[in-house]
Amino acid sequence: MSDNNPLVIFTPSGKRGHFPVGTPVLTAARQLGVDLDSVCGGRGICSKCQITPSYGEFPKHGVTVKDGALSDWNSVEQRYDDKRGLTKGRRLGCQAQVQGDIVIDVPESSQVHRQVVRKRAEARDITLNPSTKLFYVEVEQPDMHEPSGDLERLIKALRLDWDLPELEADLGLLKTLQPTLRKGEWKVTCAVHLGDAMFGPRIMHIWPGFYEGTVYGLAVDLGSTTIAGHLCDLATGEVVASSGIMNPQIRFGEDLMSRVSYSMMNPGGAEEMTQAVREGMNALFVNIASEAGIDSNLIVDAVFVCNPVMHHLFLGIDPFELGQAPFALATSESLSLRGIELGLNLHPAARIYLLPCIAGHVGADAAAVALSEAPDKSEDLVLVVDVGTNAEILLGNKNKVLACSSPTGPAFEGAQISSGQRAAPGAIERVEIDPVTKEPRFRVIGSDVWSDEDGFDEVIASTGITGICGSGIIEMVAEMRLAGIVDGPGLIGSPEQTGTSRCFLDGRTFSYMVYDDPERPITVTNRDIREIQMAKAALYSGARLLMDKFGVDKVDRVVLAGAFGAHISPKHAMVLGMIPDAPLDKVTSAGNAAGTGARIALLNTKARREIEETVHNIHKIETAIEPRFQEHFVNASNIPNAVEPFPILNSIVTLPEVNFNTGGGDKDGGRRRRRRS
Repeated sequence: MSDNNPLVIFTPSGKRGHFPVGTPVLTAARQLGVDLDSVCGGRGICSKCQITPSYGEFPKHGVTVKDGALSDWNSVEQRYDDKRGLTKGRRLGCQAQVQGDIVIDVPESSQVHRQVVRKRAEARDITLNPSTKLFYVEVEQPDMHEPSGDLERLIKALRLDWDLPELEADLGLLKTLQPTLRKGEWKVTCAVHLGDAMFGPRIMHIWPGFYEGTVYGLAVDLGSTTIAGHLCDLATGEVVASSGIMNPQIRFGEDLMSRVSYSMMNPGGAEEMTQAVREGMNALFVNIASEAGIDSNLIVDAVFVCNPVMHHLFLGIDPFELGQAPFALATSESLSLRGIELGLNLHPAARIYLLPCIAGHVGADAAAVALSEAPDKSEDLVLVVDVGTNAEILLGNKNKVLACSSPTGPAFEGAQISSGQRAAPGAIERVEIDPVTKEPRFRVIGSDVWSDEDGFDEVIASTGITGICGSGIIEMVAEMRLAGIVDGPGLIGSPEQTGTSRCFLDGRTFSYMVYDDPERPITVTNRDIREIQMAKAALYSGARLLMDKFGVDKVDRVVLAGAFGAHISPKHAMVLGMIPDAPLDKVTSAGNAAGTGARIALLNTKARREIEETVHNIHKIETAIEPRFQEHFVNASNIPNAVEPFPILNSIVTLPEVNFNTGGGDKDGGRRRRRRS
């Protein structure tokens, strides 16, 4: 670092730059184009520019953040904290000034263009067999001649009327039992947890008289980048609300190994990340209960799915061992816990179930995908790819199932991309590039109108064009390859080679101008292409390695799952070389399959036993120690691939045979027109 120009790094955008000592964080954010809100013009009145500074060692960013990296807490911040309260650890970006190298997280609430969390609930028929049910009973009144406790007579009534086993109750229920029985004139409705491998059957809550309402459960997909929750009516199985937030751990590292490194390098780092994710989880619960218009005390059951690193950090377990071979889990079995043990703001007696992990870096989220998509019951050979910051991949049929994880990184989520962003209104999500003129047309989130259609400017007036999200990046790079703007090795050509002035010299390489706005141009750089190449190569290599282990060169069908799996174009994914060659009609989307698996486990306790048995029969392949993984990775770095023939893809499109690493080339770049699929 320069003493006078410290390095400022913003997460989750990954944008960075050097600024003079004394520069307000808000000013640095604006100069870098970071999405940090402010209404009052930096006067410390609106508080919309709240940021969270992070301290310690950040190997991923190559920086150590020391105490004093920001100016001291000042009177403006103190005044606001006294009047309205600032979340612990947060600063006002307009008041905090840069004093040294610093990593700064911009919370979702401080972003102008907040993320549209796309982990929606998929329609699915699920057999209802929840862990908690409601029972109405009439209880015998106390009798001096036959003395017994109110609880004992309640338990007796439940046994006689509903054939329930001997039940227990928490102290919290005992405190409300007697007034509730008398208010209901000895008629009450009980919420009873029917028991599991860890806990016996238990009365969780009672209402006076006949309770006409219901109780709820949460299915939560705790991802590296986003946390999504689906609130379900345990009586009907209906999803009554869905909500999502950014995982607040992003400020400690965008990928899993960065978070493991943070834990290793910073004493107490694991505890920091545990606290952050639990606070984020409770914020999600507030949002989802508010959306449904219910009291969070009515949420009595929850199922969580997550990858192994998130699994450990959520539970408060240091993920140190997951950062080195043999990648040992503290436990791979399913867990039944009480919500209060994890500091979750649900019903005081709420029960928590975590699906089992498959192995090392294939976690409960992959188990949930297996429960949702059931490759072990498939007649044909199916490849299931859960696309995310860390991709989980399953390959199998009714004979056997193999699994692996692949570190794709955050590029598919829009991070580490120059104009990349999360999925939010104003983000480019669909792209087409004319193969002759090289002119792009695109569509943004929040609009059904394409950029070259009448009315586009009016439709996007409120959002603008703010960047490119994950599905947009995939289509953009694939379209650039189809149009002859990018060659197989991933190099963007010059204006002379490509035949378009949209390609311009940008440092030592060329970039492509997507949207030429004087204030906020949207471009694709050669570094962006490299980021996508690395991400897609990691994903493809994992899938190809499983195919090797299975002894096959092709699969019958491909299922794309994950936060934006439903938004990925199969053709563009194949042009990019993300997935193996297959008929396009055999490439389908499962949406958020991990969330669906969590919902199945929430609503049908028999499914929990089923997946616990299934994961023991899934064979885990560890990519980190497989020599062929690197070989496949190198080949898959080409677009679509350096050696794989992709015959089905080639029957649909014609990829231009161009190579821009020649220092020249034909003026038209050797372009060929492609056939539209």
